Amino acid sequence: MNKQAGKTLRRALALVVLLALLAAAFCLGLSAYVCGSVRDRIVTPAEAASLDCDCILVLGAAVWADDTPCPMLADRLDQAIALYGLGASEVLLMSGDEADRETTVMGDYARAAGVPESAILPDPEGYSTFESIQRAGKVFGQRRILIVTQGYHLYRALYIARQMGLEAWGVAADPRRYAGQVFRELREVLARDKDFFQCRGMAS
Repeated sequence: MNKQAGKTLRRALALVVLLALLAAAFCLGLSAYVCGSVRDRIVTPAEAASLDCDCILVLGAAVWADDTPCPMLADRLDQAIALYGLGASEVLLMSGDEADRETTVMGDYARAAGVPESAILPDPEGYSTFESIQRAGKVFGQRRILIVTQGYHLYRALYIARQMGLEAWGVAADPRRYAGQVFRELREVLARDKDFFQCRGMAS
């Protein structure tokens, strides 16, 4: 390789690195904006008890082969059941993908904890965070919602709800650390960016 070709290659590599850094900064900045715009909507269980919400929206997660909720989902359900007991709402809206038996397992878990059947409202077509929140408003007519999920996920859920014109608050279900959480946090940055543009597209 001659000297000129080497210089050209180095310049090209430097440009690639610069563009990659700019893209990373953009992704992180947009994610930070999403988080910052809804941070004040995350409340404690005691604060949530006085909000008189239409429903407590529990976002689905994986179900094990023996029909038990994964640790993240179990923690969401435990938090939601506790909020129901505190009087935050009279309705638990269980949103998940029923093809994976998410809503059935969620409902069974709540009933086993003493929640009456009349308080459990399943949404078997909550295939994503975006769809779960959209359906809470459009299909189930819920306008004041209390969202329960892990803290890292709560920012995106609240941002989507705000963009859809819902009055929403969130309570984090984070009693422990979860395996693979570092990867999950990194993936959530991209998910926040994706839903930011999805919400913009919805508004246009």
